[in-house]
Amino acid sequence: QVQLVESGGGLVQAGGSLRLSCAASGRTFSRYTMAWFRQAPGKEREFVSSITWGGGTTTYADSVKGRFTISRANAKNTVYLQMNSLKPEDTAVYYCAADPGVGIRRQKNEYAYWGRGTQVTVSS
Repeated sequence: QVQLVESGGGLVQAGGSLRLSCAASGRTFSRYTMAWFRQAPGKEREFVSSITWGGGTTTYADSVKGRFTISRANAKNTVYLQMNSLKPEDTAVYYCAADPGVGIRRQKNEYAYWGRGTQVTVSS
């Protein structure tokens, strides 16, 4: 069982930056593929980024590529999402997800564990 708690959301102006954190419980965190998804009002939850357990492979949605960076600190049981050059369309609740399976996955139904989310609001 893994419990995930996101933090770091908030209100920021367009062009600004935020760093989200996801703290995970569980001794096997280092073996989990981790990901960030987001959900804007009235929209489906969408993939943002994913990272393999060793951190060697990352992937991003086209909409955030070049602006967002995912990373993880297995010794701290934490995964991060650095978000730069934020745009109003990045406004959403951001969710952390974890799965014990191997390899990158981009579909929300491929993740077994979810946090409750943190709100990110980007003003124009």
